[in-house]
Amino acid sequence: MSEECDLMATKLRAVTEADLPALQQLSRTTFSDTFGAVNTAADLAVYLERAYSLPQLARELAEPTSTFTFIYQDEQLAGYLKLNWGATQSEAQGDDCLEIQRIYVLPAFKRQGLGRQLFQLARKTAEQLGKTAIWLGVWEHNDSARAFYQQMGFVVVGEHVFQLGHSTQRDLILRKTLV
Repeated sequence: MSEECDLMATKLRAVTEADLPALQQLSRTTFSDTFGAVNTAADLAVYLERAYSLPQLARELAEPTSTFTFIYQDEQLAGYLKLNWGATQSEAQGDDCLEIQRIYVLPAFKRQGLGRQLFQLARKTAEQLGKTAIWLGVWEHNDSARAFYQQMGFVVVGEHVFQLGHSTQRDLILRKTLV
């Protein structure tokens, strides 16, 4: 391992209500960085307001079967993970499943293993909850994310519609069996 990697310190921390403004900014920034260039500004604005308003994020954070976790790199907020299980899953996939609804890392922190750390947290959470599978939806044209999930052992098991503003898009449903 290089000296540079040895000096980099990561930290995971549960998101609290006091963190909602930071979560909102991070959510909007990472989503825009990921999808802004391939969607219209109008569609993006509609989606960002619907999905990442402070009241919406507060409702999601209050759900007992959802968690948000921040990841920090050298004390800088670098990304986050949102997990759902039970009735909170964005689509019914069964009580034996944990959903990774959001896993985002800021561009400056990509390719440093943070996504893998967030995935490992998801896996650990699933195991602690007695889940036998992890699932997620990924946009069919998000090739880098699809490659990452394939490396993590996910396989395509279906698809669903994702509404981004007025644009109807196709997400692939990926699943990883844990047992």
